[in-house]
Amino acid sequence: MHKSGFVNIVGRPNAGKSTLMNQLVGEQMSIITHKPQTTRHRIMGIVNDEQHQIVFSDTPGWIKDPAYKMQEKMNGFISESFSDADIIIFVLDIEEVYEDDDPLIAGLKKTDVPVYVVINKTDLKKPEEVLAKIGAWSEKLPDAEFFPVSALKGSNTEHLLKKVKAALPEGPAYYPKDQLTDKSMRFFVSEIIREKILIQFKQEIPYSVQVIVNEYKEDEKKGLVRIYATIYTNRASQKNIIIGKQGSAIKRLGTYARKDIEKFIQKRVYLDLHIKVNENWRDDDKQLDNFGYQ
Repeated sequence: MHKSGFVNIVGRPNAGKSTLMNQLVGEQMSIITHKPQTTRHRIMGIVNDEQHQIVFSDTPGWIKDPAYKMQEKMNGFISESFSDADIIIFVLDIEEVYEDDDPLIAGLKKTDVPVYVVINKTDLKKPEEVLAKIGAWSEKLPDAEFFPVSALKGSNTEHLLKKVKAALPEGPAYYPKDQLTDKSMRFFVSEIIREKILIQFKQEIPYSVQVIVNEYKEDEKKGLVRIYATIYTNRASQKNIIIGKQGSAIKRLGTYARKDIEKFIQKRVYLDLHIKVNENWRDDDKQLDNFGYQ
């Protein structure tokens, strides 16, 4: 018997969803920083063995009051994940507080698929505090199962994975057994560049940019990959900050991104970064579609 299914991971920004999926999949599918709203797209990570195929889906964090159409579309990815899940994993930072009428809680109460509540960062609390948190949440979601974990350290994630495998329905492999994700190499390269922007720049800069890989060419003669990418910003002032004095900031950004891309694809990389101003792209439906927010 072969078992397979879609396991969708939901929660608020910065609860640890991406860290958890990377632990469960065993690969870095999603970028991770301390900054909220790091994940913008729905990213699949696929776990295979002879008898199972688990299609994990990391979603953006739920934004209560979206400020841009981009954030509305990000919330749309989450709503979609409720409709096509065989299992839902709800990741909860142990410090978080939810109101009973929160849209996420309402969605979890309505679903008819198993809900696993992952209480994350439990390594920062005493055991009695963790038990108290589980008790409080079991009243909100009485049909759910609870898993105290530290996604960062990987504690108790193996137990969660075993429970997921046991609960999967019987079914075929939806993807080839050697496939790890539904995303292209270009997507992951753009995410690595965006991760470096998140780390290197402060305030609104990381949330005002979009990275697109225009060209990805393997140069077999020279044994390297040539990558040409464009960073789109909202305003000219943001472009100037990313470039930096005499190009120092973008040079540093390119160096850090290139090193991580080389680790990811296991090949030498030539990386060429350009910056363009695209005002109000976060509220432009056509641009959002071009950037993959369909």
